[in-house]
Amino acid sequence: MADCLFCRIIRKEIPATVVHETELTLAFRDIHPRAPVHVLVIPKEHIDSLIQLKPAHAGLIADMHQTIQAVARQEKVEATGFRVVVNTGSDSGQEVKHLHYHVLAGRKLVWPPG
Repeated sequence: MADCLFCRIIRKEIPATVVHETELTLAFRDIHPRAPVHVLVIPKEHIDSLIQLKPAHAGLIADMHQTIQAVARQEKVEATGFRVVVNTGSDSGQEVKHLHYHVLAGRKLVWPPG
């Protein structure tokens, strides 16, 4: 989508601090971090939200999860732990209508967030 913020980041029209990239995914630092490590993992294909995923996206889903693992290892939080959050729809707080996973780590994460 031409006006999608994340699609524009993928096309390098908007700068981002990329931490990992594959043929299918892009991982970059959130500009408003909620934890010392706050990386967004997105598919390069525009998909509005988690609810739009189809069985044909199985390879993409696997790649996204492998990207999350790579980010955790690169940020050295694979042993101490990390949280993965996917907001879906406006009631959840999804601000950008492009599927994205938040990888949060680097401190003790409590639930519910306070």
